[in-house]
Order: sequence, then C-alpha cells, then structure tokens
Amino acid sequence: MEVSGKVAIVTGAARGIGRATALALATEGARAVVLADVRATLSQETAKLVRTAGAEALVLETDVAEADALRQLFSETEERFGGLHILHNNAGIGEGTTPWPEVSTERAGAIVDVNLRGVILGTQLALEPMRRSGGGAIVNTASGAAFTPLPPQAVYAATKAGIVNFTRSCKPLEDSHGVRVSCVCPGLVATEMVQETGTGGPAGWLQPIIDALEMLSTDDIAASVLELIRDPKSAGEVVTVANAPRVPAQ
Repeated sequence: MEVSGKVAIVTGAARGIGRATALALATEGARAVVLADVRATLSQETAKLVRTAGAEALVLETDVAEADALRQLFSETEERFGGLHILHNNAGIGEGTTPWPEVSTERAGAIVDVNLRGVILGTQLALEPMRRSGGGAIVNTASGAAFTPLPPQAVYAATKAGIVNFTRSCKPLEDSHGVRVSCVCPGLVATEMVQETGTGGPAGWLQPIIDALEMLSTDDIAASVLELIRDPKSAGEVVTVANAPRVPAQ
C-alpha cells in the first residue's frame, strides 16, 4: 500500500517510535495522521511536526486499554477524514523502575492491558473502518524481547511475545477483510522508555546491554514500519530490527 493520500492512526504517538512513525507517514504523503495517546500535551508537539511535514494532524487523548476509547478513536477518525487505511498499534509501557517480580500487581496488569489488550482490540475495531475504505495495513510494535528471556521485564516480554503470535494468527484477515497485519520487533532503541528503567537513567541491569550494542534510532524503526505498510506480502510477517555490536574504541 502506498502511503500517499492515506489516513493513518498511530497509537503511542506522543514520543519515541510513535512520534517518528507519525512524522515518517506525513513525510511520505499521508493525507492525515491521527495521534492517539494518553499524553495529549506531548501529542500536540508531534502534531506540529506532522503539519510541518504536510499532513493534517488530529490529537485524540486515548487510553488503548479501554474498548470505548478505541471505538471513539476510530469513529472520530472516520467521521473527520472519511476513512481509515493505516494503523500503527504502537502504544506500550514496561515495568519502569521497579523490576519483576517487585513491580506492583496494578502496574503488571496495566502492562498487559496497554501492550497486548490494546493491540488486540485496536486491530479488531479497525477492521470494519478499513474494509469500508477498501482495505488497509496494520503494523504492531512488539520487541526483540519477545524472543529471549528478560527477567527484570518479564511482563513486558510476555506481552511482546503475545503480540508476535497474535500478528501471525491475523494473517487470514487479508482474505476476509482486505487488511494486512504485520509486526515490527525493535531491538534496543534510544527512547525515553530506556531512560525510565532506572532512577535518572537506564537501570543497572540494562547498562551492560547498552554498552555492548549500538542503539537503534526511532527513525530506524519508523522506516521498517513504512516498509511493512508498503509490502503487499507482509500479512502475518514479523520483522526484527536488530542492534549491531558496539565497536570498541581504539
């Protein structure tokens, strides 16, 4: 699917990978980008960048863990712009500064609700608007943590593994609804979430990993999202964007 002239929704658009993808969509000619996030003020900053890049921008304060909030998101998008063609299910949270298993049960539940429930419901509720628009492309953000144990972020890793298998299980939606569902699995990305694993910076458990790998940029991941949107064979595909080993200083 070509991005030019299309209407897109990006969840978790206030910062990080979501902001980079929203800007990339606008730069590639999207007609409108709807920015869905619980942080409306930060999303307005993203909106300014999207408009500067030439697309319409609409900020909708949205908790992706709430089905009614997602229904409102899709309804307002379709009413305002006349359709929906692209969805990036990107919103996500981790354990933060309190690792598993000390993380509170409330936070653990919120991780499951935002990361996995949000992707499942977002995909389900996007199908009819996309079918009415002639088909669409959905890209889910998982993580390299889906494929390897990550003890301090066990709940986060579990949700990302769930997204991977959910995506693969959605391959038949291309035939039934004209919607391609795919998934990007970033490695370690230079985002605010990394900084928020510890107090005032990365957690101690994460620092050796950072020292060993070249950090990916949010633009690296946005580029992969756009590739999946364009690729007519991406239904059910799971693409990993891996880190290169850090070259020691001479």
